[in-house]
Amino acid sequence: MAVGLNIPDNLLPIAGIRLGTAAAGIKYPDRQDLLLIEISEGSHSAAVFTQNAFCAAPVQVARANITSAATRYLLVNSGNANAGLGAEGITCAKASCDTVAKLAGCDAKAVLPFSTGVIGETFPVERLEAAIPDAIASLKEDAWLAAAEAIMTTDTIAKGVSERCVIDGKTITITGIVKGAGMIRPDMATLLTYIGTDANVAPEYLQACLKKVVGVSFNRITVDGDTSTNDSCVLMATGAANNSLLDGKDKAASESFEAALEKVFIYLAQAAIRDAEGVTKLLTIDVESGADESECNDVAYTIAHSPLVKTALFAADPNWGRILAAIGRAGVADLNINALEIYLDDVCIVRSGARANDYTEEAGQHVMDKDEITLTVKLGRGSASTRVWTCDLSYDYVKINAEYRS
Repeated sequence: MAVGLNIPDNLLPIAGIRLGTAAAGIKYPDRQDLLLIEISEGSHSAAVFTQNAFCAAPVQVARANITSAATRYLLVNSGNANAGLGAEGITCAKASCDTVAKLAGCDAKAVLPFSTGVIGETFPVERLEAAIPDAIASLKEDAWLAAAEAIMTTDTIAKGVSERCVIDGKTITITGIVKGAGMIRPDMATLLTYIGTDANVAPEYLQACLKKVVGVSFNRITVDGDTSTNDSCVLMATGAANNSLLDGKDKAASESFEAALEKVFIYLAQAAIRDAEGVTKLLTIDVESGADESECNDVAYTIAHSPLVKTALFAADPNWGRILAAIGRAGVADLNINALEIYLDDVCIVRSGARANDYTEEAGQHVMDKDEITLTVKLGRGSASTRVWTCDLSYDYVKINAEYRS
């Protein structure tokens, strides 16, 4: 079950964006597993994609298409990743774009394809193409929740959020959805994530905003350290709010927009961790007083990826020695363990290279019994800091991934 997460009930429509779903039967019969997003003419889109060298065919096609034509449609399927198939996968991805283009009357390069699911299995492009007319027929502005449900794989709950801000007296709306439960450590990308806004935003500034907010949200989460072949994120701006063009030059307007956008992205990033495969706990890792951000990240991710730390978290076991050992092997040069402090919430567990004198097992247990925990590491080396979100490693995570192709 997801940790502290409910089905979104207030996803706001974005003027200029319509969404439609259909049942293509890609992995399961009679399930809405195909999503089509229509973006109005004159809109701008920005995207980031996985840095995995074995990036999926749709990633390759989408990456090329978004630089070739103004994006009008996003086509997303769940149940099959269309990855690891070589030239065959590219052909299938392009064929699906061609089908949308013919039915919608646009350039095929104005269509971006996305897929999620099992890697290396033959892609049933005929099923996908056959369902596209139904997706087109169902297009409407208020279908964000249905869209979030259609892109789920091992997710247990649809994930989305809306936010508003005011710029130039105009109300700006931002709505986004995300899927992702396992094979998650984004690397300049964000699982499958689609965010729309009615703000009027210059293309270059839109891309800059996306890169900035991804850096403090999706690129700060990890479930298992595995970067997917299919990670993709698209930020769409229709301009329907008719605000003065946002280009980064008006400081107050830019700050308002970026703050609202960051709030949406951080919520969605946390939602992906809250609904990770087999999750029972959300762990926020704060590493402070580092010499630079790089070493802070090294410490945070070493802790976040430690199977011993993650299984202790699942067991609610305050085995702080596992945390200490992870920090020690994080590769921080000349680490002064006597200057280091470690906290579970506000309980100090390590000080001066050993268990804190005032620490008790009862205090540690009280924190570990919670569903949401903050682990703070103070390195005592400088002013740099970082924050990473992760989860525990449970029996269900192993079961889900052991039976993933069943």
